[in-house]
Amino acid sequence: MELPNGYIAVVKRDCPTCLLVEPVLQSIEQSGRPLTVYTQDDPNFPAVRGRIDDTELEHSYRLAIETVPTLILVANGAEEKRIIGWEKDEWASFTGITSIGEGLPTYRPGCGSKSVEPNIAEMLAIRHGGFKTSARKLEVPELEDDIEYCFERGWSDGLPVVPPTLPRLYRMLAGTSLSADYVLGLVPPNLVPLSIEKVAINAVMAGCKPEYMPVVIAAVEAALDPAFCLHGLLATTWHSGPMIVVNGPIRERIGMNWKGNVLGQGNRANSTIGRALQLIVRNVGGGHPQFADQSTFGHPGKLSFCFAEDESTPWQTLGEQRGIEAGRSSVSLFSADGVQGVVDQNSRDPQSLIASIAGTLRAVNHVDISNASDAVVVVGPEHGRVFDNAGWTKAQATAALHEALLVPAKDLGMGTDDSESTKPLSSRNGLVPKFRPGGLQLIRAGGDAGLFSAIIPGWLMKGPLGTDPVTKEIR
Repeated sequence: MELPNGYIAVVKRDCPTCLLVEPVLQSIEQSGRPLTVYTQDDPNFPAVRGRIDDTELEHSYRLAIETVPTLILVANGAEEKRIIGWEKDEWASFTGITSIGEGLPTYRPGCGSKSVEPNIAEMLAIRHGGFKTSARKLEVPELEDDIEYCFERGWSDGLPVVPPTLPRLYRMLAGTSLSADYVLGLVPPNLVPLSIEKVAINAVMAGCKPEYMPVVIAAVEAALDPAFCLHGLLATTWHSGPMIVVNGPIRERIGMNWKGNVLGQGNRANSTIGRALQLIVRNVGGGHPQFADQSTFGHPGKLSFCFAEDESTPWQTLGEQRGIEAGRSSVSLFSADGVQGVVDQNSRDPQSLIASIAGTLRAVNHVDISNASDAVVVVGPEHGRVFDNAGWTKAQATAALHEALLVPAKDLGMGTDDSESTKPLSSRNGLVPKFRPGGLQLIRAGGDAGLFSAIIPGWLMKGPLGTDPVTKEIR
């Protein structure tokens, strides 16, 4: 934008301070100093000759006006200085007119520029800031409900989605430094390229805030890692879906929940980050239930399953355990079924509590099946204190659980018979481990009251068609 030399003022009638400085602007113009005035809301205001209609706000946008009145000094086509609001001595020094504003108050603050109002700021950036989108634009008929429009086109998980308008997409993309056309990978089952723009569109529909974008992106990167086997998880007839666990400073920064009702509803970040991943699998990859998604039952967590870990305990965090430097943020992705509760209100020593948790874990999938899936144990605060008071580390508790989970050597497969083909190759006194080494992950979270923990089983452990947990640092 080529700037006129002299003074530039930006004002609006709907601003008491702008009304106050109208005679001041007239004084500047009468002094012979070059003056251009851009008016944001009334082409007839103020009463000066150098007035330019800026009700479209393009000039205000290009001048980066945040507050009116703003007075700018331009020399040789470049801005030298600007002042904001009304302060008599400052305006006198700035203009060189010592008698300026006689009879006016010494100071008055300005008002917000129309160019930075919600939605207007985004539309100006879209119109004048070079913002481009490769997404197909659809015009919703004037009399049609935009939420119903999304439902009818199959973009929903069964709940209403937020219509992904251009201003909302612009705001969401501002939540990441990655370019909109950067491709994260191919989303199964249809192996469709996933750009950051497509991530942002689905994050909008899920109800995310822009500051959630780095977490959503990291979760998607984890899901697309071959070790996670997203295609197999999607196509299985078992119940599982992706579950996201967040570690690091970003948990507090975006207001995640790791306390009461941690695995339930009520927290926007927890609910919408997990939902964004599920919508991406559906809307980009084509993972629709009863088509590519062949789950016999599914579970409510397939709408969204995301929570943060409580990092106030003595235990090593999940992120650190999985190789993320302390103080850095990360997501860990697991295949997850529904939640099984563990109640033990009597145990006050770790070994007794281990026996209780192991009793619930023994029933995962089937009491006669071992090495079929992994499991996550979410240790509640009151149970956690039993371990903490005894000085037990996470590693000790995990090892004790594995030791308590030796089961009869009956079946390594997904059946329950005693056929020779399903018996384990080796056993320990006729017993085999219920879970593979590394197949149990212990996490700390939950509400302070209640001697409870939670078991979250998963899909097949890693094999030709199975899954591994995947952890990614949040960039």
